[in-house]
Amino acid sequence: MRKARQTTYEERLSIVKECLENDKNYGAMAKKYNCSYQQVRNWVKRYEEMGDAGLEDRRGRRAGSMPSRTPEEELRDKIAELERKNKDLQMENDLLKKVRELEMKDRYL
Repeated sequence: MRKARQTTYEERLSIVKECLENDKNYGAMAKKYNCSYQQVRNWVKRYEEMGDAGLEDRRGRRAGSMPSRTPEEELRDKIAELERKNKDLQMENDLLKKVRELEMKDRYL
């Protein structure tokens, strides 16, 4: 298995555009630019789904701190945020119940 080579956004964009001009000949592009067939195929697929933004390298960045690329990602981020808030509120509610329970025990002792 070949080690993936580092590419810039501009390189990926030019490889994808050339690949699309050559009827998606992934193998030829992979050989020409010294990268793997699968890399080229994935870049083309993401480019077709999301446009130029699909080729950005977003590794190591929090999903919430960067703008969403697609409406689906936007909805996924919103759902994740609401789930976090729900969990926080549930923990707070559980804590308040426990405090009330302890206060009630103290009154009867």
